[in-house]
Amino acid sequence: MRRRYSFHLDRAGRSVTVNVRSGWITETELLVDGKEYAFHRVRGHGVYPLTLTARLPEEPAPPLSVRLERTGSAEHPLACTVDLGGTVHPAPERVGH
Repeated sequence: MRRRYSFHLDRAGRSVTVNVRSGWITETELLVDGKEYAFHRVRGHGVYPLTLTARLPEEPAPPLSVRLERTGSAEHPLACTVDLGGTVHPAPERVGH
């Protein structure tokens, strides 16, 4: 059975979205302002923790990374944090995306 998760955060004038599609193959994409900046694909249900990084086009480019971790909870099995310019923020899971 394929599972989908989506996390979203608006911060510092940026819209950051992380989508995970998990099943026989797990695909994770990092979108910034609606544009794909990072993509990860692996066979199986994913290996966590997983960190994706992005290089934004502005100068100086602020560092951006997202980290996905297993929570151990059946209801919300993944948690996502966004590190934008050295400050880490939790990204809430979007329900009904």
